[in-house]
Amino acid sequence: MKVLVINCGSSTLKFQLVETDGDAALDRQRRLAHGIVDRIGGQADLEFASEGRESHEGTAIVDDHDAATRRVLAWLGSIGLLGALDGVGHRVVHGGDRFAEPTLIDDEVLGAIEALTDLAPLHNAPSLKAIRAARAVLGNGVPMVATFDTAFHRTQPERASRYAIPSELADKHRIRRYGFHGLAHRYMTERYAAITATPLEQVKLVTLQLGNGCSATAIEGGRSVDTSMGFTPLEGLMMGTRSGDVDPSLAGFLARREGVDIEEAESWLNTRSGLLGVSGRSSDMRELLEAEEGGDARAALAVEMFCYRVRRYVGAYLAALDGADAVVFGGGIGENAPLVRARICAGMGWCGLTLDQERNARAAGSEGRISTDDSRVHVYVIPVDEAAVIARDTVRCLRRPG
Repeated sequence: MKVLVINCGSSTLKFQLVETDGDAALDRQRRLAHGIVDRIGGQADLEFASEGRESHEGTAIVDDHDAATRRVLAWLGSIGLLGALDGVGHRVVHGGDRFAEPTLIDDEVLGAIEALTDLAPLHNAPSLKAIRAARAVLGNGVPMVATFDTAFHRTQPERASRYAIPSELADKHRIRRYGFHGLAHRYMTERYAAITATPLEQVKLVTLQLGNGCSATAIEGGRSVDTSMGFTPLEGLMMGTRSGDVDPSLAGFLARREGVDIEEAESWLNTRSGLLGVSGRSSDMRELLEAEEGGDARAALAVEMFCYRVRRYVGAYLAALDGADAVVFGGGIGENAPLVRARICAGMGWCGLTLDQERNARAAGSEGRISTDDSRVHVYVIPVDEAAVIARDTVRCLRRPG
C-alpha cells in the first residue's frame, strides 16, 4: 500500500510517501518521496525529493499548514504520485484520554482532536489544518488515519501518570500525565530491539528525544512506564523555547508581577524560555555551541543547563527502572551533536555507563553504539523515523475489521 505521511510541527510540515505492507520492519519500508516545508508563517523553505527524479528546493510564501499541505499535494500530483494513494497518515500530538490507538478520521474525530487543542496549542492546531486541507484536496475517496503521540504512554502505571492533586479535580477535568513524543520513543525502542536481537518484551531502556522539543522516557518490557512530559508538552526537560520543569506557581507569579493574564505568562514559558530564554540569542543548539566557543557566557550557561537536566532525568529513570540495558539518543540534537551527548554522559561511571569518545564523535546522524564494549549500561544513537511508524499504523488501522 502507498501511504502519504504528514507530520506537522509548530512551524514545519514534513512528509513522506511510503510503500509498505504494514508488516515490514521499520527500516525496510520503501520511501517514494519525502520533503519538508520549513518556517511556515512567512517566507518558507521548501525541500522536496522523490525516487528517481530531481529534487525541488526553493522558497515561497506559506502562510499556514493548510497552505503547506496544499503545496505538498500539488507537487506530488505534478509528478504523478497521488493517483495510486491508498491512505494518508497524520501525526497528532495530543489524543487526550480518548485516543489510545491509531484512529480513522471522520468529522467526529476531527471535533474531538479540536477539543484537545488547548492542551497542545503549538501542535494540534497545525495538524487540524493539514487534515482539513488534505481532505479538501483528496476528497472522501482517500481514507485518513490519525496516529497520536500520547498513545504510547498509556501504559504508564498510575504512580507515574497521576498528579498529586485532589482526585475529584483530576477525574473531572481528565488531568493526568499524558506524555508526548510517543512515536519517537516507540521507534527507538523497536529499533533497539531489532539491532540488538532482543525480544521487545525484554527491552529496558532510557530513551531521549532531544530536538527543539525534548523528552525522556523510561522503557520496561518494551513499554513506557514513565516519561518527562506531562499534561501538556511543557513539562520535563529544558527545550528550545519551552522552560520544562518550573515551580507551578511561576506562571501566576509572572502574570501578577507583569500585569498580564495567565495565558500570556504560560505563552512565555512555551515560546520565550528554554535555550532561547537563557541564552537570549537562539533556540538552536548548533548556534549556541558556536557562541559558547566564541566566549558567550549566556550561551554556555544554556548548554550547561540543558545537559545537566537531561543527565538528571537519565539518573532518575535508571533508579526507577533499577538499572537499564542502554540509554538511547534520538532527535535532531541527540542524533547530531556528539559534544552534547558527551556532556550528558559525563560522570556517569557510577552506574557503569562509559562513552567511547571515538565512536561518539563518528556518530552524527548514523545508527550505532557509542559506549565502550565493557560499559554495563550501553549508549546508542538511533535516528528516529516517525514516518515509518505512522505509515505502518495507518495500514494496520485501514485493515482493521469493522
